[in-house]
Amino acid sequence: MSANEYDASKQGDAAEQRDAAERGRIERNVKRTVGQKALKEIRGIVDEERRAEASNARFLRAFMKYGWIVMLLMSLALAHVLGVF
Repeated sequence: MSANEYDASKQGDAAEQRDAAERGRIERNVKRTVGQKALKEIRGIVDEERRAEASNARFLRAFMKYGWIVMLLMSLALAHVLGVF
């Protein structure tokens, strides 16, 4: 192997190493971007579930607060229909 061939092979190895480093950097960036997108989607799902749970909790609080009045009125209406009152 002559000196020129050795220098050419050395330059080729350096270029391959640069290409491999660039591919690795690109792969890391792609993985990070995909991971960030997945986290945003998961966050959206969790936020939606929390909103639904909050809505249910508000309904249950209102039902507990005013539901006994509704139940009382319904039982009075039923008693009236059955002839108790």
